Parts: sequence; structure tokens; C-alpha cells
Amino acid sequence: MKAGRLLALLACGSIAASCGSSGASQTGYHDVLLARDVDTLEARVPRNATLQSLLRAHEASSGLADAIVGAVRARFDPRRLRADQPYRLITSLEDGGFREFRYTMDADRFLRVALRDSDSEAEPQFDVEVVEYPKEIVTDAVRVEITHERPSLWAALDDRGEDIRLALLLADAFSGEVDFNSDLQADDYSEVLFGRILRDGQFTGYDDVKAATLYNDGRFLTAIRYAGPDGREAWYDAEGRSLKRLFLKSPLGFEPRITSSFSNRRLHPVLNIVRAHRGVDYRAAYGTPVIAVSAGTVVEAGWAGGAGRRVAVRHASGYVSAYFHLSAIAAGIRPGVRVAQGQTIGKVGNSGTVTATHLHYELKKNGVAVNPVTEHRNMPPGVPIPADAMPAFLVERDRLLNELHAALVPSDVPATSRGQ
Repeated sequence: MKAGRLLALLACGSIAASCGSSGASQTGYHDVLLARDVDTLEARVPRNATLQSLLRAHEASSGLADAIVGAVRARFDPRRLRADQPYRLITSLEDGGFREFRYTMDADRFLRVALRDSDSEAEPQFDVEVVEYPKEIVTDAVRVEITHERPSLWAALDDRGEDIRLALLLADAFSGEVDFNSDLQADDYSEVLFGRILRDGQFTGYDDVKAATLYNDGRFLTAIRYAGPDGREAWYDAEGRSLKRLFLKSPLGFEPRITSSFSNRRLHPVLNIVRAHRGVDYRAAYGTPVIAVSAGTVVEAGWAGGAGRRVAVRHASGYVSAYFHLSAIAAGIRPGVRVAQGQTIGKVGNSGTVTATHLHYELKKNGVAVNPVTEHRNMPPGVPIPADAMPAFLVERDRLLNELHAALVPSDVPATSRGQ
């Protein structure tokens, strides 16, 4: 049944008198005999549109558009329509009057604005709600291999039909142990147990990763998602040790590569002089999000001469991290603001004295520049699972790892990971 005809049926069912009863049986209405009294338009939001401009483009009067926008404000910012998101406008066939508007906010929710039935001549009233799409979460698992042809986690997952969202979730599990910019090697592999979100039988996104393993350069790592001593879910290894460290190994995702390492003597590519390079340069696409490697307080956020747009964050234990050459600083990032580990603070760019787009990342301890790559190895892990909670953790660990291996195709499970 076409969408417009179905919506007409629903509308007629609620106001049966206007639809007539010639086709009615004792058990209900036969939809093939009902007159359609609404018209349905389905389209996508154009660039730079607001709810007001969208309604006006469909010949709504300024008064009606203002009334709808006013009703929506309590539930949704009408200026924040996103380009290319689907929307549906339902109007009356009789007079073209507004009946309903639906806008897909994201994969989980849509905004619904419906004209409220009224016999009075007063101003129109609207029912406004944010509705969650019915969805199903199906547990699934996948194994991916790092090769010369697929050298990144993203590329390996893409080869298996998955997308970058799963790569980000998986990278988060091991972000305290592995720098996905430089640590992955050919013949590394990973297995991940996760939830696949379906809407009307169609894939729309990923639920949390539950467990994962990673074979990396001779190491076999396990990540189990579990509620720790503070009641919050976090990542732990197979022995209940926290995988979270004070600092993440990288301020970027996992696709970029280190192009210039920490050095006391380096020929500057622009100034053509030898001087110390007190940080690490990461190659990354223009606009790539830059995240805070640890929780802390912003101490600098603005233009810094040859460093371009720069953000510096003060952390615990005397550390300060700094991020140079940004194309933009994230909204709300200013001196004095607290940031969380993993929070976006800016975007990769080429501001200041540079020859190419990249991120320069520095780390100081007690005012002295240290090599971020080697310093990370000396940082202690987070709080482990307490001894009295270990039996319950081990039961959950075994359950999740058994579920992970059972969900994989048997031939996909390498011998080195069986029984781990």
C-alpha cells in the first residue's frame, strides 16, 4: 500500500463521518473503497533551510508557519534542520490545509507536528512530540584482518561491509593500549561482539560493543565492557585490569600516520633551520576531529602565531597537552572550561607556519616537553575490578567471549584465538 493511501486510511479512520460508510463492513472499513482526503509529500531538507523557510516553500502562510514554529520550540530548535534529512508533509486535498509534518532527526527519532482537531475558529493548535522509531537490537560478531591492502581498522571493517561507526567503537575499547595511527601491523586481527540496530528490518547503526579481542604485533588483548567499582561501564582486560589510562595514546582517530616524531634536532620544513621538534606530527584530513587525550582544564584556546589556532589543556600529575595548527576550535572551548577525555576540542587544519595539513601534538610534564609516545608507556592503568567482584566479572567475561566465538563463522576463528 502506498504511503499516501495508508495515511489517508488512518486519517479517515479517525474522522469516519467525513469518509462516508458505503464501503464499511461490520468489522471495519475496506481501504480500497475509501476516498483519499490527504496529500503526502516526501522529500529531503535542502541546504540552509529552517523549519520556517521549509513550510513557507510549501506555500504555508506566514501566520501558519509562525504558529507551527512556535509550537515546536519547546521540543526542538526549528533552526537546526539538517540538510538532506528526510521529511514528510501531509496536507488536505480539499483545501491544501496543513495536517501533519514529520522530520527525521536521526536514526532513532523523528519530530511529529500534527494539527489538533478543533471545531472552534480560534488559532490552530498543534500536538508536538519527539517519537522514537521502533527498533530491534540483534547481537552480531565480525572478525577483521589488517593487511597491506587494508592497513587500517576502518579499511578492514569496510571490507567486511561494516562502516566507520563500528571502527570508532572498537578503537575506543583499546585506545589506552593501542595507537591505531601507528601500532597496527599486517597480519594483526580483531574480533568484536556488538549490537546491530535494525529499524523495519533495515540496518541503522550500532549498539555498544560488548567484548572484543585484538591480536597486535605479538600481543593478544581482550576488552570486556563491564560496570566497574564506580558503577559506570568501562573496559577491562581478561584479568579485570582497567584498559583506560590517564592519557589516550593519540589525539586523533586511527587512520592518520605519524609524519614527524619527537626530536631534539630537526630541520624545520618552512624556516629551513635545525631546531628541536617538541612533539609529534600526525597526518590527517582537513577537518578531522581532534580530541583531548585526558580530562583537564583548558588553559589556552586561540591564535598562537606560528602554531596557528592552538588549544592547550592542563591535566592531573603536572601534565599539559597542546594541539597546534587547528582549522577550528570546537564551540565552547575556552580558557577555564573543563573537558572530558575523548571530548572534541578542535579540528585538524593548516593554520600558522606549516607546509601541509596536519596536527602537531605536544605533551609537557612539570613544564618540560616529553615524548608523548614513550611517556604513555609509563602511565599507570585505571582502577581494576576489586577482588570481591572478580568472581562475577570472570563469569561475565567467559559468557561474552563464548558468545563472541559462537557468533563467528567457525572457519573465521583463527587457531591462536580459540580458547583464549
